[in-house]
Amino acid sequence: MNYSKMSVSDGARIELHDLLGLTGAEISLNILSAGTGVPFIHSHRQNEEIYAILDGKGQAVIDGETVTLKSGDWLRISPIAKRQFFAAADSDIKYLCIQVKENSLCGYTMTDAIV
Repeated sequence: MNYSKMSVSDGARIELHDLLGLTGAEISLNILSAGTGVPFIHSHRQNEEIYAILDGKGQAVIDGETVTLKSGDWLRISPIAKRQFFAAADSDIKYLCIQVKENSLCGYTMTDAIV
């Protein structure tokens, strides 16, 4: 079979790597309750992260700088940047995180498609 499909229900964090058999990216669906945050600061060796804010609002602290986030925002963070995410005091935040190796994109929709 040349595809994989699954359905997810809400959970604090759902990693799709194993569930979909991903080979080039890690994707996770994350929900932080109002007033909470990711309990650690982290960076990566090779992987950049792309965040899509799906619902709610909050902040990311990136290398000590606070970035305000709201539904509809997209954010790319380089591997070496230290980051931590927080929900706003009065709002949950739901976001998608896509993790891929930095500088690995060799083609994209218009240059990689075979028509």
